[in-house]
Amino acid sequence: MSQALTPGLQVLAGAVVRKTRELPVPGRILCGQGDAVTPDAVVGRAELLGDLNILRIPEILGIEPFEAVKGLKVDEGAAIAAGDLVCEHVGLFGLFRSRYHSPVDGAVEFVSRRTGHLGVRLAPHAIELRAYVQGTVTGVEPDKSVTIESRGAFIQGIFGVGGERYGTIRMLDGGPKTILGPAKIPGDASGQVLVGGTRPTLEALQLAAEAGAAGLVVGSIDDYALTGYLGYDLGMAVTGHEDVSMTVIVTEGFGWLPVAERTHSLLRSLEGRAASINGATQVRAGAVRPEIIVATEETGASSVAVERNPAAGLRIGAFVRIIRAPHFGATAEVIALPADPQPIETGARTRVLHARLDNGDIAAIPRANVELL
Repeated sequence: MSQALTPGLQVLAGAVVRKTRELPVPGRILCGQGDAVTPDAVVGRAELLGDLNILRIPEILGIEPFEAVKGLKVDEGAAIAAGDLVCEHVGLFGLFRSRYHSPVDGAVEFVSRRTGHLGVRLAPHAIELRAYVQGTVTGVEPDKSVTIESRGAFIQGIFGVGGERYGTIRMLDGGPKTILGPAKIPGDASGQVLVGGTRPTLEALQLAAEAGAAGLVVGSIDDYALTGYLGYDLGMAVTGHEDVSMTVIVTEGFGWLPVAERTHSLLRSLEGRAASINGATQVRAGAVRPEIIVATEETGASSVAVERNPAAGLRIGAFVRIIRAPHFGATAEVIALPADPQPIETGARTRVLHARLDNGDIAAIPRANVELL
């Protein structure tokens, strides 16, 4: 039961990650089984129907619907451009003429003889589907989707904003406990995924975005900086579609928490490598976590299946983060797992674990108050 109730984020140096990239409407898949792809490779294309504009000619010209239909200069299926004459109405004895010119480019989809309205379909929107991760194509569903397998490091965050991006990992000066201020942001961050300490200031976030960073990975963040960066107060339980130029991934949570040493060390070992990142977060059912994926093996390597989410669970020797006071934010190593419920400070009896904190102290912690690292 302790395994099922103990949450944890994946921080894996070696994993097989499979991503299915799917077109929103039927289109063309541009790669085949066994192809090696890079994150920016276009693997599929499709077209979304353009918007339908209704031209309300009778209301605009002040005429009856049958008069508008009689004066039409275009037929269904005709292509028109903005400024083309669509309708001309000749008034009393031919002395008065009213003309209507198209405000848009498109094709006449229908003519309503009852209302005199025209439906003009705008040009379709081209969609390009990119691979997002570096890897090998292991499956193709014609006209619909492609599955890409990537072998390398996989790191989950606890919260993020911004969508899919890719860039080169760059470690910022200072350790995981360093407060990230403007002085820590390099001026040449274009196309890079910056890995900093914790609690970035609003100025640091803005400066990193202005410097062209693709992403910023930090231990924690405060509400003031996040709201200032987005330009509004985030109240949704789903993120990833924010209109920001830089994806932000928080590995630990809100407040004042450093990047876990395990996560920081792994990212440090990957410095200079290309990473795919996504800040999308969903905290409701079917939870989605922000992710960092770094391909560390050749894309043509053997695709022997490797379990991406090993359920080792809570065990002696596991590392955990404490998520309740009085040790909130501390990391510790589990040294004992008593089977019977134990009394705690509140007077209640619950299942606990004994953990060695970073400072060497031993503490009894309720199992519900930790998450696996």
